[in-house]
Amino acid sequence: MGLFLGLGIAGIALLALSLALDGVLEGLFDGALDGLFDGWLSLPVLAGFVSMLGFTGAIVLGTTGFGPGPATAAGALAGAGAGWATYRLSRALMRDRSGDAPRHDSLVGSTGTVVTAIPPSGYGEVLLRLAGQPVKYAATAEGPVARGAEVWVTATPSSSSVSVRPVEH
Repeated sequence: MGLFLGLGIAGIALLALSLALDGVLEGLFDGALDGLFDGWLSLPVLAGFVSMLGFTGAIVLGTTGFGPGPATAAGALAGAGAGWATYRLSRALMRDRSGDAPRHDSLVGSTGTVVTAIPPSGYGEVLLRLAGQPVKYAATAEGPVARGAEVWVTATPSSSSVSVRPVEH
Protein backbone atom coordinates (compact mmCIF):
# COMPACT_ATOMS: atom_id res chain seq x y z
CA MET A 1 0.00 0.00 0.00
CA GLY A 2 2.94 2.32 0.67
CA LEU A 3 4.01 2.12 -2.98
CA PHE A 4 0.55 3.15 -4.17
CA LEU A 5 0.36 6.06 -1.72
CA GLY A 6 3.84 7.10 -2.82
CA LEU A 7 2.70 7.13 -6.44
CA GLY A 8 -0.35 9.22 -5.51
CA ILE A 9 1.77 11.76 -3.66
CA ALA A 10 4.34 11.79 -6.47
CA GLY A 11 1.53 12.56 -8.94
CA ILE A 12 0.42 15.53 -6.87
CA ALA A 13 4.05 16.73 -6.63
CA LEU A 14 4.33 16.35 -10.41
CA LEU A 15 1.18 18.43 -10.83
CA ALA A 16 2.67 21.18 -8.64
CA LEU A 17 5.88 20.95 -10.68
CA SER A 18 3.88 21.31 -13.90
CA LEU A 19 2.72 24.73 -12.73
CA ALA A 20 6.35 25.87 -12.48
CA LEU A 21 7.69 24.02 -15.54
CA ASP A 22 4.79 24.49 -17.92
CA GLY A 23 5.64 23.14 -21.37
CA VAL A 24 9.10 21.79 -20.51
CA LEU A 25 8.25 18.13 -21.11
CA GLU A 26 6.55 18.97 -24.40
CA GLY A 27 9.69 20.86 -25.43
CA LEU A 28 11.92 17.87 -24.69
CA PHE A 29 9.98 15.65 -27.07
CA ASP A 30 9.24 18.37 -29.63
CA GLY A 31 9.58 16.91 -33.11
CA ALA A 32 11.01 13.59 -31.85
CA LEU A 33 7.79 11.70 -32.49
CA ASP A 34 6.27 14.14 -35.03
CA GLY A 35 3.19 15.01 -32.97
CA LEU A 36 2.30 11.38 -32.29
CA PHE A 37 1.26 12.12 -28.73
CA ASP A 38 0.09 15.73 -29.37
CA GLY A 39 -0.49 16.85 -25.78
CA TRP A 40 -0.67 13.41 -24.21
CA LEU A 41 2.91 13.72 -22.94
CA SER A 42 2.27 16.81 -20.87
CA LEU A 43 3.06 17.16 -17.18
CA PRO A 44 -0.59 17.68 -16.11
CA VAL A 45 -1.74 14.55 -17.99
CA LEU A 46 1.08 12.44 -16.54
CA ALA A 47 0.42 13.86 -13.06
CA GLY A 48 -3.28 12.99 -13.31
CA PHE A 49 -2.47 9.48 -14.45
CA VAL A 50 0.18 8.78 -11.78
CA SER A 51 -1.78 10.24 -8.86
CA MET A 52 -5.00 8.46 -9.81
CA LEU A 53 -3.08 5.19 -10.33
CA GLY A 54 -1.56 5.48 -6.88
CA PHE A 55 -4.58 6.58 -4.90
CA THR A 56 -7.00 4.18 -6.62
CA GLY A 57 -4.54 1.32 -6.18
CA ALA A 58 -4.22 2.15 -2.45
CA ILE A 59 -8.00 2.31 -2.04
CA VAL A 60 -8.56 -1.02 -3.84
CA LEU A 61 -5.74 -2.69 -1.92
CA GLY A 62 -6.91 -1.35 1.44
CA THR A 63 -10.67 -1.91 1.12
CA THR A 64 -10.86 -5.22 -0.74
CA GLY A 65 -9.18 -8.58 -0.44
CA PHE A 66 -7.55 -8.22 -3.86
CA GLY A 67 -3.79 -8.30 -4.25
CA PRO A 68 -1.43 -5.80 -5.88
CA GLY A 69 -2.18 -7.03 -9.44
CA PRO A 70 -5.90 -6.17 -9.50
CA ALA A 71 -5.19 -2.98 -7.53
CA THR A 72 -2.66 -1.95 -10.19
CA ALA A 73 -5.13 -2.75 -12.98
CA ALA A 74 -7.90 -0.72 -11.31
CA GLY A 75 -5.47 2.14 -10.69
CA ALA A 76 -4.25 2.08 -14.30
CA LEU A 77 -7.84 2.18 -15.56
CA ALA A 78 -8.71 5.11 -13.27
CA GLY A 79 -5.41 6.81 -14.17
CA ALA A 80 -6.18 6.52 -17.88
CA GLY A 81 -9.56 8.14 -17.23
CA ALA A 82 -7.98 10.97 -15.25
CA GLY A 83 -5.31 11.50 -17.92
CA TRP A 84 -7.94 11.59 -20.67
CA ALA A 85 -10.09 14.08 -18.71
CA THR A 86 -7.04 16.29 -18.08
CA TYR A 87 -6.10 16.19 -21.76
CA ARG A 88 -9.64 17.09 -22.90
CA LEU A 89 -9.97 19.92 -20.39
CA SER A 90 -6.61 21.43 -21.33
CA ARG A 91 -7.46 21.24 -25.05
CA ALA A 92 -10.83 22.93 -24.44
CA LEU A 93 -9.19 25.72 -22.47
CA MET A 94 -6.55 26.27 -25.16
CA ARG A 95 -9.21 26.51 -27.90
CA ASP A 96 -11.16 29.21 -26.06
CA ARG A 97 -11.00 32.24 -28.36
CA SER A 98 -13.55 34.44 -26.62
CA GLY A 99 -10.99 36.95 -25.34
CA ASP A 100 -9.66 38.46 -28.54
CA ALA A 101 -7.20 41.27 -27.94
CA PRO A 102 -8.61 44.75 -28.60
CA ARG A 103 -7.32 46.53 -31.68
CA HIS A 104 -6.84 50.25 -32.16
CA ASP A 105 -9.12 50.33 -35.21
CA SER A 106 -12.01 49.27 -32.96
CA LEU A 107 -11.87 52.80 -31.50
CA VAL A 108 -13.68 54.29 -34.51
CA GLY A 109 -17.07 55.50 -33.31
CA SER A 110 -16.12 55.65 -29.62
CA THR A 111 -16.21 58.80 -27.54
CA GLY A 112 -13.55 60.35 -25.38
CA THR A 113 -12.39 63.53 -23.70
CA VAL A 114 -9.72 65.99 -24.81
CA VAL A 115 -6.96 66.20 -22.19
CA THR A 116 -4.60 68.46 -24.15
CA ALA A 117 -6.23 71.02 -26.46
CA ILE A 118 -6.09 70.19 -30.15
CA PRO A 119 -4.77 73.12 -32.24
CA PRO A 120 -6.08 73.81 -35.78
CA SER A 121 -3.12 72.14 -37.53
CA GLY A 122 -1.45 69.92 -34.98
CA TYR A 123 -1.80 67.27 -32.36
CA GLY A 124 -3.45 67.28 -28.97
CA GLU A 125 -4.31 64.40 -26.67
CA VAL A 126 -7.56 62.56 -25.98
CA LEU A 127 -8.45 60.02 -23.31
CA LEU A 128 -10.33 57.03 -24.72
CA ARG A 129 -11.39 53.67 -23.33
CA LEU A 130 -9.97 50.61 -25.05
CA ALA A 131 -11.40 47.34 -23.65
CA GLY A 132 -12.54 49.26 -20.58
CA GLN A 133 -9.10 50.72 -19.85
CA PRO A 134 -8.33 54.43 -20.17
CA VAL A 135 -5.72 55.05 -22.88
CA LYS A 136 -4.28 58.37 -24.04
CA TYR A 137 -3.88 58.93 -27.80
CA ALA A 138 -2.44 61.73 -29.91
CA ALA A 139 -5.34 63.36 -31.75
CA THR A 140 -5.97 65.61 -34.70
CA ALA A 141 -9.15 67.41 -35.71
CA GLU A 142 -10.31 69.56 -38.62
CA GLY A 143 -10.54 72.56 -36.33
CA PRO A 144 -9.41 73.55 -32.84
CA VAL A 145 -10.91 71.57 -29.94
CA ALA A 146 -10.69 72.85 -26.36
CA ARG A 147 -9.50 70.87 -23.36
CA GLY A 148 -12.35 68.97 -21.66
CA ALA A 149 -14.47 68.74 -24.81
CA GLU A 150 -16.18 65.46 -25.63
CA VAL A 151 -15.06 64.04 -28.99
CA TRP A 152 -15.95 61.21 -31.30
CA VAL A 153 -13.23 59.13 -33.02
CA THR A 154 -13.62 59.24 -36.81
CA ALA A 155 -10.42 57.40 -37.88
CA THR A 156 -7.28 55.71 -36.57
CA PRO A 157 -4.43 56.76 -38.89
CA SER A 158 -1.83 54.95 -36.77
CA SER A 159 -1.64 52.76 -33.70
CA SER A 160 -0.89 55.77 -31.48
CA SER A 161 -3.06 58.49 -33.01
CA VAL A 162 -6.71 59.11 -33.82
CA SER A 163 -8.72 61.67 -35.77
CA VAL A 164 -11.64 63.15 -33.87
CA ARG A 165 -14.51 65.56 -34.21
CA PRO A 166 -16.34 67.35 -31.37
CA VAL A 167 -19.60 65.86 -30.17
CA GLU A 168 -22.45 68.32 -30.62
CA HIS A 169 -25.07 68.26 -27.87
